[in-house]
Amino acid sequence: MQIAFYAFVTIATTCLMEFVAWFAHKYVMHGLLWNWHEDHHKPHPESGGFFEKNDLFFLVFAIPSALSYILGSATPQTWLFFVGVGISIYGVIYFLIHDVYIHRRFPWFRQLDSRYSRAILRAHGSHHARQTKEDCESFGLLWVHPKYFRSRREWRGEKGKAEKNVPS
Repeated sequence: MQIAFYAFVTIATTCLMEFVAWFAHKYVMHGLLWNWHEDHHKPHPESGGFFEKNDLFFLVFAIPSALSYILGSATPQTWLFFVGVGISIYGVIYFLIHDVYIHRRFPWFRQLDSRYSRAILRAHGSHHARQTKEDCESFGLLWVHPKYFRSRREWRGEKGKAEKNVPS
């Protein structure tokens, strides 16, 4: 029974991290710490560096994971260890999808082609269509708004129709 509980804690934490990442992206990265995240929206290829200031957020999310591992190992609150595992699993998923697949920082996963992978690319592309911290959309990674499962032409057309119907 304890194994099932720890599996539940791990899976629940991994799922919850999508919402934590959404919140942090929308309100921290596009808010107080925009100066770290800005270079991700405005890459500077002339700098020639592999890393961005935005990569510092890896450390921000690694700290609670590491603390959970430590506290879960050193105290009777063993379930905290599995919170750390869940955060780590989400971190690996995020790295593989965001840095490897979407931004092609490593030459893996270039062959992915499914409705879901195309929707993720459309949603992230829509987010990066703005190079400022305001007026962005699609702050999550794994949960994709249903409109992105349709072609760009279809969901951009819907926006145009809505704008035409707004009284001026």
